[in-house]
Amino acid sequence: MRAIIIGAGIAGLATALRLHQIGWNTLIVERAPQRRGGGYAVTFGGIGYDAAERMGILPDLLKKGFITDELVYHKPNGERRFALDRATIAATTGPRSITILRGDLEAVLYEKVEGHAEIRFGATLTAVDQDTHAVRVSLTDGTVEEADLLIGADGLHSATRALLFGPEEDFLLDLEHKVAVFMLDKRPASIATGATGTLSSGGRTAAVISIPDGRNVAFFGYRASHARPGEDVTTELQRIYGDLGWVIPEALAGLARADSVYFDTISQVVSPSWSKGRVVLLGDAAWCVTLFAGYGSALAVGGADRLGTELEAHPGDIPAALAAWEAAIRPEAEHKQKLGRRVKGVYAPANPVVLWLSQLPLRLAALPPVRRYMIRRFIKG
Repeated sequence: MRAIIIGAGIAGLATALRLHQIGWNTLIVERAPQRRGGGYAVTFGGIGYDAAERMGILPDLLKKGFITDELVYHKPNGERRFALDRATIAATTGPRSITILRGDLEAVLYEKVEGHAEIRFGATLTAVDQDTHAVRVSLTDGTVEEADLLIGADGLHSATRALLFGPEEDFLLDLEHKVAVFMLDKRPASIATGATGTLSSGGRTAAVISIPDGRNVAFFGYRASHARPGEDVTTELQRIYGDLGWVIPEALAGLARADSVYFDTISQVVSPSWSKGRVVLLGDAAWCVTLFAGYGSALAVGGADRLGTELEAHPGDIPAALAAWEAAIRPEAEHKQKLGRRVKGVYAPANPVVLWLSQLPLRLAALPPVRRYMIRRFIKG
């Protein structure tokens, strides 16, 4: 059996690895000219952690993961509001979870897949044709490929979804925020190694994450009402954040030296069906829960693992396998999407009272009695 996977991100690579484990051949087609790196930090747990354990990649992920020593919340001028220490942070995330950069998660999957799958960079779909026996795809490199299954794991702006299911605007739910993420070439002096600093003010959130290995990530998230049509990322961030102090000027200066920037709206994908014949969507292309829910990487790996399980359990009957897979994954994805929609109102609040209320649970977690309870309940319990 052969599958064509569109997208060499977390979802696509995890799917290729899982299909290799059940004896399938795969071709991965990626639009970008080379593999991406960096990206924002994610808490990888839940069904993703369980799937990684089953797929044999958990030890490698644990080596790439890191522990934040301190999470400091700042005022716009840089003064400390409050902080969470290492033990409290661990208690809020739970024992079966890893904090890891998206790029590092991709790197582990890529190393496991390389040599077992053909990976073709700099190409994507132009046309798809299928019947009861096979699916054929035309690619921008001029080739035509045939397989038993086509998997669209090509993210929020999926070409596979647009070709087979309909235009993007029919599926995207705008959560009225934008985000920009990039790697800094040096750590701001006021951010300790292994620590994370963050501030929120006037519908704007910013953070700098220091990884213990010396890498640093700048993260900007803000309400879409601050944006202006057609502005590039540098102009927009300078205009929106230029009045803030702390490490914001250093981070904005680092933007000009960044190798790449992730810059996009925050939107969910809401689709009544994730498959059509021999074509299936997986990961953000199917259900994008957004960073508000914080579960996208885990769902991608967990979804890939379950897809392999169902294809193995339904040999030769791809529609039945896809139906069983969707029935298993959809409740989890929809639950996380609802969570993301609830969280959006307090992510970067414009109202100072809402900001204070949104941070209250974290302030309480920083108090010694509450911290001791959380450690006893979630780490030792």
